[in-house]
Amino acid sequence: MDWLVLHECVYVCVWCGGVQYFNWVQQLKLKMAMSSLHVPLLLAALVSVALCQYDDYDYRPVSMLGPSGPNCHEECDCPISFPTAMYCDNRKLKAIPAVPTGIKYLYLQNNQIDEVKAGAFDNVSADLRWLIMDNNLLTNAKVAKGTIDKLSALEKLYLSHNQLTEAIVPSSKALEELKIMHNKLTKFPGGLLSNKENLTSVNLQHNMLTSESVTGAFKGPKKMLSLDVSHNKLKKLPSGIPNSLEILYADFNEIDSVSAGYLNKLPALKYLRISNNKLVDSGLPAGVFNVSTLVELDLSFNKLKSIPEINEHLEQLYLQANEISKFDLLSFCKFSGPVNYSHLKHLRLDGNNLTYSSMPSDAANCLRMASEIMFNENTK
Repeated sequence: MDWLVLHECVYVCVWCGGVQYFNWVQQLKLKMAMSSLHVPLLLAALVSVALCQYDDYDYRPVSMLGPSGPNCHEECDCPISFPTAMYCDNRKLKAIPAVPTGIKYLYLQNNQIDEVKAGAFDNVSADLRWLIMDNNLLTNAKVAKGTIDKLSALEKLYLSHNQLTEAIVPSSKALEELKIMHNKLTKFPGGLLSNKENLTSVNLQHNMLTSESVTGAFKGPKKMLSLDVSHNKLKKLPSGIPNSLEILYADFNEIDSVSAGYLNKLPALKYLRISNNKLVDSGLPAGVFNVSTLVELDLSFNKLKSIPEINEHLEQLYLQANEISKFDLLSFCKFSGPVNYSHLKHLRLDGNNLTYSSMPSDAANCLRMASEIMFNENTK
């Protein structure tokens, strides 16, 4: 099976992996933009839904891969047809089994592992590419030095749903994806990502990170495309983010302002979410969101009283559940004409002090591309 098909399987498999709808949509958008997916490829992915078991990584059930090889630990499976993979998931393991030489993909998710002992990965420290340890009982105190941090070829590290309080990052310059979601992170020391020149995605949602604890944390990577710090305790958007970033999610924090020029430092940013925070008008400098690269902006469930100024190229704007009482057309169009108009397609204003009658009479000219404008009582 082609890798891309297998990877897209992860995104379309909403029913079997428990993927949150909005995360799935945005990741699919990103993958489509990056790979120019065609209909046949998407159909192939849909056919592959039956193989999906996890939402965060490509996974092929052992039953589909045939008998295990002779060098594999008795509690795991190392399929002869896929000799570089070792499947130890869902085995109620409390310790990491011996990993034989040659293993590149190690699946240890959904166990009761609470310790990574010294020497656990010595046989594969220079070869292991994927380490999947989601849904275990790991704590920093029981992860020995010279284990995960010394994996020099690792490309994917998944440590979600554990009990970590500080980020663990391998030495590998090849690291592409880092997922440490649903832990107890309070620290992400600066410099951990400084040499990660291939890192594209970092997911840290559902932790206890503060703005101070991530100062300088994301400096270094030059290819990072996606950063998710939702469901933390941030009071401001992270600083020092690579200018290659295309997706930034910071929903469900305590952010009350965005500094002037913040988005100008992110010339590739397309998707920005700051919903369910404490944003107020006084915390948003004039034109702070008026950047031409943004495609989607989510400011819903905040305390805004007016519609912030946006760029005419923005396509999706979510402002529901604020305190907006005036529909100011200048927020969308400084002036309208044959070639000057907003490209906004979807606008949500429900849950504010606005109705359809709040729209100015000349709004149709400015918002001519809009297919949906939602107010409390109806939809355009």
